[in-house]
Amino acid sequence: MSRIRYTRRFPAVVAAAGLTLAVAACGGESSTNNANPAPSAAAQLNAKADLSKQSLTVTVWPGYTPKELPEKAKAKLGVADVKIVEHDTNETAMTKLTSQGGEGIDVAFVSGQYAQALAAAGLLEPIHAELIPNLSNLYPEATQLSYDKGNKISVPYTWGTTGICYRSDLVKAEPTSWKDILTPPAWAEKKVTMMTTERWLALPALKSLGYSVNTDKDEEIAKAKELLVAAKPHLLGYDDVTFGEKLKTGEAIMVEAWDGWCPTTDEKKNIKFAVPKEGSDLWVDTMVIMKSSKNKEAAHALINYILDPEIHRWAAENINYKVPNKAAMDKVQVAEGSLLGTSPAELLQGESIIDLGEASTKYTRLSTEVAAK
Repeated sequence: MSRIRYTRRFPAVVAAAGLTLAVAACGGESSTNNANPAPSAAAQLNAKADLSKQSLTVTVWPGYTPKELPEKAKAKLGVADVKIVEHDTNETAMTKLTSQGGEGIDVAFVSGQYAQALAAAGLLEPIHAELIPNLSNLYPEATQLSYDKGNKISVPYTWGTTGICYRSDLVKAEPTSWKDILTPPAWAEKKVTMMTTERWLALPALKSLGYSVNTDKDEEIAKAKELLVAAKPHLLGYDDVTFGEKLKTGEAIMVEAWDGWCPTTDEKKNIKFAVPKEGSDLWVDTMVIMKSSKNKEAAHALINYILDPEIHRWAAENINYKVPNKAAMDKVQVAEGSLLGTSPAELLQGESIIDLGEASTKYTRLSTEVAAK
């Protein structure tokens, strides 16, 4: 099973200007706290369209779909061509998708809050469910995501949560609270890492204070900053990518981590994962169709193909992320210690991260100020 590292959820550039500014350039309005944007008018699509006359360009993170997907989809669907272009981060994708209305891109993979922002800008084609019969493979819970209830403008591809990944043989007490990494005990001094990604840097502090991960209240963000600044001298450092390796070597013994990157299946069986008692997030990566696409029928056909259990299971088996596709997960062999067995009900206990529009700049400022201390 390969374990490819992605900077899949980094919002630095786009959030630095606020997602609202990115979409405003395209004539959109602010989506602040709008967790369920109304999709713009849908095009009239032909369920019997000749797909051999349509070609697709898909933007996606490196390694996030099978290498053979273009050729297999082309053969299966009968489309003229399927081209993959890559983006390394959400902000890179947003630059592509907000420039000239996303012209030239048919299907995009972006995280849920970014799909929400694109929809608020009127850049997405509503999902035509009748053209994606494999939507029935999704868990019922995957149709109730707060940024897009009913999958009206997006189709979920992977999902997960954030917690504390730790060396069970090196900690003197198993972590149960975000406070365990914000105010680590003496035996964990300089052996803890946290993330620098803006919303995930703030998450432990916000949750430990009992606040929403989506708060835009200045006083709550200020209190979170106090905790983060106080924690900084006690950390080994900030790490969004290699924390799993640091755990394996023992350089770190507790780290803030996305569940799929916590190496709980390591052969030594000494790495565990815990969702703190104060709660955590629910992150989702999605597939969306651009309104500017001239190949909308083929775009829907591709998403339907990806939702085939034999295709969608690839993500769970190769990048170790759970997929919100029951039919696919039923085919996945879950290794001992793997977090792939986490149920949808458990995941939905996490708070969905949503687009905050102009308020995103508050988190950019928080990150900058913590880094400067």
